[in-house]
Amino acid sequence: MIEVCCGSFEDGMNAYYGGAKRIELNSALYLGGLSPTVSTLKLLKAKTDLKIICMVRPRGAGFCYDENEFIQMKAEAKDFLENGADGIAFGFLTNDFLVDKEKTSEFVKIIHSYHKEAVFHRAFDCTADLKKAIAELITLHVDRILTSGGEANAIAGKNTIKRLEEHFGSQIEILAGCGINADNALEFKNYTHVKQLHSSCKSYKIDTTTSNGKVSYGYYHDNEMKYEVVNCDQVSKLIHNTQ
Repeated sequence: MIEVCCGSFEDGMNAYYGGAKRIELNSALYLGGLSPTVSTLKLLKAKTDLKIICMVRPRGAGFCYDENEFIQMKAEAKDFLENGADGIAFGFLTNDFLVDKEKTSEFVKIIHSYHKEAVFHRAFDCTADLKKAIAELITLHVDRILTSGGEANAIAGKNTIKRLEEHFGSQIEILAGCGINADNALEFKNYTHVKQLHSSCKSYKIDTTTSNGKVSYGYYHDNEMKYEVVNCDQVSKLIHNTQ
């Protein structure tokens, strides 16, 4: 399974045209991915047969949420699930870098009440002990984790991902992501034996109105006038290379 990380309706359509079968739908990818809009989900469901996992993340930074944020996140999850989402990607940690079992358990129960998939995202990679964390997530009935093996990217974390797949892959789905592209996907898959890969397949488009004089709304560090989009050709190449 190739899951493509998408930040917009355009991204989702490009992933679909490139041959993807499942996407993780976000907004604000430059912040690591925030919750998308319900309208984006509904448009993609109407125009494609994609399996869509919606991110539920109310802000950038970390994953230790207060009660108001948690209330918002539960409301967003229900909105997505009631409008066709096939699963929810989320992550809850305590201040001491442990899985927040109470919030995670409640979220899993909400998601499973709709008979959809509960996916713990790369908050997993910020935990103090990956083996302890994955064991807890299995106990909490999480369906899948997205991980780079606790490293900055999955290539650097490939040995850990390989061990996680060997020891826990029969109990929970392991989705490897961050830094995987069409050039390294096949070698990575063959080495780790993971059955699922996550990639943004991104390229950049220019919007000349992003910056004018002293005013700028850019975030791309090399050229403020660019923004990320999913590259259809990269999706197709990634899928072809891993089949």
